[in-house]
Amino acid sequence: MIEVKGLSKSFGAFKAVDNVSFTVPHGQILGFLGPNGAGKSTTMKMLTGFIEPSDGTALVGGHDIRQNPLEVKRAIGYLPENAPSYQEMTVREFLFFIAEIRGLKDRRSAAEKMKKVCFLDEVWHKPIETLSKGYRQRVGFAQALIHDPSILILDEPTDGLDPNQKYEVRQLIKSMGKNKTIILCTHILEEVQAICERVIIIAHGKLVEDATPKELLKRGPLDEVFRSITLASA
Repeated sequence: MIEVKGLSKSFGAFKAVDNVSFTVPHGQILGFLGPNGAGKSTTMKMLTGFIEPSDGTALVGGHDIRQNPLEVKRAIGYLPENAPSYQEMTVREFLFFIAEIRGLKDRRSAAEKMKKVCFLDEVWHKPIETLSKGYRQRVGFAQALIHDPSILILDEPTDGLDPNQKYEVRQLIKSMGKNKTIILCTHILEEVQAICERVIIIAHGKLVEDATPKELLKRGPLDEVFRSITLASA
């Protein structure tokens, strides 16, 4: 479903992502892990067609991110870190709007489904600007899922959530992983261990590890393994 080929991105003299290649098959939840500033979000923005690579390319759902960025956007659901929204809209209005720009025929049905899936009943008629960070994150999740994409790219999806909300979101991601391809971009080690079937570690813009959580845990506690891998890549 996703094939990344020598993807690179430079900002002036700074190389944020350096010749990254990997594939993600259908039905796999991949943890894309790295310290702050490692190049995680930049890679995700290239995969979703929001910024253009300096070199290399990727196929997402069979569409080239450089040649067919609009088709890529249609094929994926994307939850960016600090997902933007129209603050003055109610949750209901916002999701109806997203359903409309996604070209969905039955906007009401799609929005109502997201209300249930993302537990938005209590805030359905409230303006987004009045919501807690946890509920805003759920609204972001809902907009990413509303068109039932086969590919999900989630950038720090549990950031700012309380423990109960984190558990709910993780269970939701695990259930969706049965029939969707998911890249979970995070710096939270426990999240990778709880959800992901495979882990890619990126540091200083380069892919430095590709393994399963179990394989990494055989080397020792996950935080120590992660630290040793990223330090060794410096």
